[in-house]
Amino acid sequence: MPRSTELDLRCYFVTGSGEPQQIVDTARAAAMGGAGMIQVRSKPISARGLYELTARVTAEVHAVAPEAKVLVDDRVDVAAALINEGHHVHGVHIGQDDLPVPSARALLGPDAVIGLTTGTLELIEAANQHAEVLDYVGCGPFRATPTKDSGRTPLGLQGFAPIVAECAVPVVAIGDVTKDDAADLAAVGVDGLAIVRGIMHAQDPEEYVRSVIAGFEAGRVR
Repeated sequence: MPRSTELDLRCYFVTGSGEPQQIVDTARAAAMGGAGMIQVRSKPISARGLYELTARVTAEVHAVAPEAKVLVDDRVDVAAALINEGHHVHGVHIGQDDLPVPSARALLGPDAVIGLTTGTLELIEAANQHAEVLDYVGCGPFRATPTKDSGRTPLGLQGFAPIVAECAVPVVAIGDVTKDDAADLAAVGVDGLAIVRGIMHAQDPEEYVRSVIAGFEAGRVR
């Protein structure tokens, strides 16, 4: 049986590169706006740098939105260290070249949140084999993005319907997604939107997140 963890994936903020204080401030604002998931990613970054940045982010996020989930990008070891030390870190988002999902689950335990990057039907079929220990998949790119070159062909709006139909766990769209895409992507059945640049570069990240959630909710009822 797939995991039944209830996650608010509607607006999933992935931190981008920048000065640590800007990242921390933006994460706090995003959480205040209602972002249910915040993934700490700031490449290139050392394990120590990621550890320290995540500790700062999670303290600020927990102060304003205790229900929000903070995940570490890629590094299961960093996530495990922070969780073991009592920080309000909830899990990890891993890619295809990181630890296998069952190994990450074994290290982090039954309560951690684990997400996996995908973007093709073949990768979705492989992810389905671990549905009992996987919480969601990030799927993309929606469109080409300078933030991360996955080497996969952009899915576009039409590419998500078959993936949503096939996937045994919730699907989060990623890859140059903006608030203007929220309603359309929600209408095709994805469970959430992962956004990097739109939130990182927003003059008012809190309001930007609110707009994403409003658009997503509007798309759900089409």
